[in-house]
This record gives sequence, C-alpha cells and structure tokens, in this order.
Amino acid sequence: MSFETMLPVWRAVRDRFQKLAAGLREEELLLTAPGQGPTIGWMLRHNAEVEYMFAEWFFQAEKPQGIKYITGGGPEDHPDYANLKGLLHFLEESDRHFTMAMRLLPDDAWDTPVASQMGMSTPREAMGRVLYHNGLHAGQISLIRKLNA
Repeated sequence: MSFETMLPVWRAVRDRFQKLAAGLREEELLLTAPGQGPTIGWMLRHNAEVEYMFAEWFFQAEKPQGIKYITGGGPEDHPDYANLKGLLHFLEESDRHFTMAMRLLPDDAWDTPVASQMGMSTPREAMGRVLYHNGLHAGQISLIRKLNA
C-alpha cells in the first residue's frame, strides 16, 4: 500500500519540477543568484543525483552503471551544467529510477529505519526529504530567473 500512497504525491511534485526544467532556455542554465551560488544547470544535475542517491540509500536500488556524481564538490563549472537536452534526459532517467525503486520496495520496509550517509531515516521519511529537496531547488530556480529577468 505504501507505493500506491506515495506515488501520487511524488508525481505531483516531480512532474512540476520536470515541467519547470523543460521550460528553461539553455542560456538560463548558467544563471545564478546575483553574486553567489550554484547555477541553474548545477541545481538540475544535483537534483537528479540526489534522486539516484536516495534510491540507493533508502530504497535498495543501486545506481545504474555509468552514473557519476559530479555536483558533490559544490557549484564549480562543468560542461554538463550547460546542456539542457542532456540535463532533461538525466532528470527523466533519475525520476524513472527513483520511481522503480519505490515500486520495488516491500510494503513492510517503508517504515524500517535505514542507516545512510545522512543518518538514520525510514524510506517514508526519505520521501519527505527528497520532496522537500525538489521544492527547494524549484524555488531557487524560479527566484534566479526572476532576479535575472
């Protein structure tokens, strides 16, 4: 029952994030808040990487071969952050992977604490964190766009 309960919540938040990303122009990917912080492109890539991490840490789904985490060192430049088509694809794939991981998690595991690099958390609590993470970056992206308009 947990997957069926959580999926509509995930879809509502995640689909909105994907729509925000799809509405970007490639030249917006290198925008930042004035004088500081990560670029929009970095945030998109980072958001997808976090979905892969959470799928692995809390939902027992190994990241696919070939996936490399590149945003962990902070908002330094990387060519992937300026490639809208590549970022949109990476986001679609992380969403697909995370959704599959949720689907495969046994119902009785949703409330079982899991040790991770973030400390102890149940998969259900991790869902709250990843949903919050999506919303946080969506808000930052919207603000950066507004400040740079």
